[in-house]
Amino acid sequence: MSWKKEFVRGVKDGFPIGLGYVPVSFTFGFIAVSGGLPVWVACLISLTNLTSAGQFAGTNLILAGAGYMEVALTTFVINIRYMLMSLSLTQRLEEHTGILKRMGFGFGITDETFVMASLKPGVLKASYMFGLILLPIAGWNLGTVLGACISSVLPVALQNAMGIALYGMFIALIVPAARDSAPVFAIVIISVLINCVLKYVPVFSFISSGFRIILSTVLGAGAGALLFPKDETDYVEKEEQ
Repeated sequence: MSWKKEFVRGVKDGFPIGLGYVPVSFTFGFIAVSGGLPVWVACLISLTNLTSAGQFAGTNLILAGAGYMEVALTTFVINIRYMLMSLSLTQRLEEHTGILKRMGFGFGITDETFVMASLKPGVLKASYMFGLILLPIAGWNLGTVLGACISSVLPVALQNAMGIALYGMFIALIVPAARDSAPVFAIVIISVLINCVLKYVPVFSFISSGFRIILSTVLGAGAGALLFPKDETDYVEKEEQ
């Protein structure tokens, strides 16, 4: 009964997350198929990933003809934060939680599920974690299937026109954060400048578009860490607020 109670509680906590994932993944499925990917490929990407920003970036590289290594490295850099989130949560799990269970619900760790699990008081049980990730995973895949299927029946001209939606998605992610934070704005500019240098300076012409994105991301983030370091007191003050 305890296992069932914790599982049901996890499902309840994950319900609004799963509901919110549907429109986002709908956009992903729509864009992926509009860009030229088969419906089953778009669905397989969502089935094996739960990383909105990583999926959009990786799909953009796939559509641009990037190689496997470029796609893998890009998604790794973007999604490395999930590794840190999982390590943070593992300290609160029951001691007897096995490695297979940890790997199972580790797959479902996202920004939202991490926050929800972090806010739960007491020890985290495997049953709660599996309940928490159930509906987010289902919602993400449902939205992808719907978006992919709807895109596949649209006229070719409209599918081609939707290719710009991918860039609009990235702009929508970047602009609000850059508008509210001067350091974030500076990091965005630095990353764009680095990418422009790698693209237009002849000596760097051998670098492919995929690796340019990887280098721009890593170097931009590194520059931000050096130019705008944060003390532990900054995080303490934010938590108190």
